[in-house]
Amino acid sequence: MKIIEIEYKEFIQKIKEKARQAQIKASVRVNSTLLEFYWELGSDIVEKQKTASWGSGFLKQMSKDLMIEFPDMKGFSKRNLELIRKWYLFYSQDNTITKQAVSQLVQIPWGHNIVIFQKNSEIRKAFFYVQKTMEHGWSRSVLVHQIESRLYERSGKAISNFSNTLPSLQSDLANETIKDPYNFDFLTMTENFKERELEKALIDNVTDFLLELGSGFAFIGRQKHIQVGEHDFYIDLLFYHTQMHCYVVIELKTVDFQPEFAGKLNFYIKAVDMQIKSDRDEPTIGILLCKGKDKTLVEYSLSDIHKPMGVSAYELTQILPDELKSALPSLEEIEEELNKEKTN
Repeated sequence: MKIIEIEYKEFIQKIKEKARQAQIKASVRVNSTLLEFYWELGSDIVEKQKTASWGSGFLKQMSKDLMIEFPDMKGFSKRNLELIRKWYLFYSQDNTITKQAVSQLVQIPWGHNIVIFQKNSEIRKAFFYVQKTMEHGWSRSVLVHQIESRLYERSGKAISNFSNTLPSLQSDLANETIKDPYNFDFLTMTENFKERELEKALIDNVTDFLLELGSGFAFIGRQKHIQVGEHDFYIDLLFYHTQMHCYVVIELKTVDFQPEFAGKLNFYIKAVDMQIKSDRDEPTIGILLCKGKDKTLVEYSLSDIHKPMGVSAYELTQILPDELKSALPSLEEIEEELNKEKTN
């Protein structure tokens, strides 16, 4: 890929990220005052229910009175008042973080707030998703996907040598960026699939793949050719990370981790550093995605590797028996049938 194309991809990715941030900041300006009001309203409701004996119909009557007084103002339904009360109770469990809670919660839309506190039982996890939403400008559907795919539990869990091979700031960002395991449930594969089949399936579903990789990944190429001496080599997948400002080499394995995999990835990282990386890029990092891994074996293998890399497993639950593979129509056959129907 020509350097001008790489520069443009990096530039347009930054513009997209700024646009997303602008969208959510605009929403913040509109909603922050309302959410501050919701917080105070939740506090008032909780305190009044502690001291007054108004019975279970309190919120129903409150909803009716407020809706009569403010017919054009949304948010006073009985259900929403109940959500406001639960939202306040959830974050006010720990008085030491109440101020922090208010300052961050009002920066994301109310619908996002509802999703986060309803789907997380721990304040620490909830704050993780609040901060990620603020950082990346997630839509509500993307937020739901990240929670349901257990992003919190998987973030920063890969085994890596980043702390020994990268400056501290770059190391921290790299560790936060990679996950373990990666979730490839958006793929349907047959048993005994080959590496090239997995690679093709991921690129055929590149939107879902990029969502799973996380913010900042820009796809550069598949089977990226490099020549060392008189020998040709092909990198499975090459990305550029717009936040870390570095190339990312991803190698796929359909078997459990083996020590020799780290050596091959180390070679590819070196080649990218020598042949593709520019002086303004940070050191290239590698991610080895395996069917499974032995933690001790990985740690031993990475201990003397001097190029930055991490090793993660991937989850792939939609597996079809091999005998069904031949029974399923190929993409070309489906397209041929559709074309026949259009012709008829």
